Amino acid sequence: MTLTVTLLVLSAAVMHATWNAFVKAGNDKAAMQCLVIFLGGIPGLFILPFVPLPDPACWPYLIGSIVVHSIYYFTLVETYRHGSLSQAYPIARGSAPLLVALFSMAAVGEYLSGGEWLGLIIACAGLISLAHVPHVVGVGTAQRSAEIRSIPFALATSLGIACYSILDGLGVRSTANGLSYISWLLVLEMIPVGLAFLWLRRGRIAATLKENFSRGLFGGIIAGIGYGIVIWAMASAPLAHVSALRETSVILAAIIGTLALHEKFGPRRIAAAALVAAGNAMLHLAG
Repeated sequence: MTLTVTLLVLSAAVMHATWNAFVKAGNDKAAMQCLVIFLGGIPGLFILPFVPLPDPACWPYLIGSIVVHSIYYFTLVETYRHGSLSQAYPIARGSAPLLVALFSMAAVGEYLSGGEWLGLIIACAGLISLAHVPHVVGVGTAQRSAEIRSIPFALATSLGIACYSILDGLGVRSTANGLSYISWLLVLEMIPVGLAFLWLRRGRIAATLKENFSRGLFGGIIAGIGYGIVIWAMASAPLAHVSALRETSVILAAIIGTLALHEKFGPRRIAAAALVAAGNAMLHLAG
């Protein structure tokens, strides 16, 4: 990965962490997530008039990505319904780069060296180490059981992340105009997410929009731009490298939580951040 691509993917990770912090801080997390994803199509709408239709070769990947994204959003909501963000988010995002690396070997023929695998494993270990099942005073057996039940959903979410990452990587590589693929994906994703929002908040749509629209709009715009950058990076850079660097958003989200939501960072998060930084450095230097 070139320095330019690396910096852009890191900026995308900041955007991803930021909109996730918006969801975390919101009173209606499901509505906020739907709004962010739906309004994330706005950058695509602005670009659409200036790009051609996607090449026929990339339509199967485009449709497949939309289907997988829709399933991923469902598993993500179920993950958060059972468990906390601090439990589910690191598991879902932290294990995804390993799956991307495995899938990219089979689908793209991108093989990592021993040093790259070691760096990837260290980075993922740092991300996943942020997850924990609370065992503190005031947290009962029922809540701990719910946290444990969230783990399969978090792993399913991770599988969804890996699948749509591979599909989008292959899709953007199969077209002569990557911007066309990106903009059409962002716009077409608005349809299932918009319908889900209308169904979930039927009868109180206006009140939900009034409470969440401004934050959802800002979160959506940066979410769309951020994922567009990630897809653009996957057109030329190894998929596992892009995925691992993007998932540093887990650490960035923890930092945002500390600064904006007054959460404790603590020694464990400092150690996790160090592992992620060291693992990503090893991954990219060994490549």
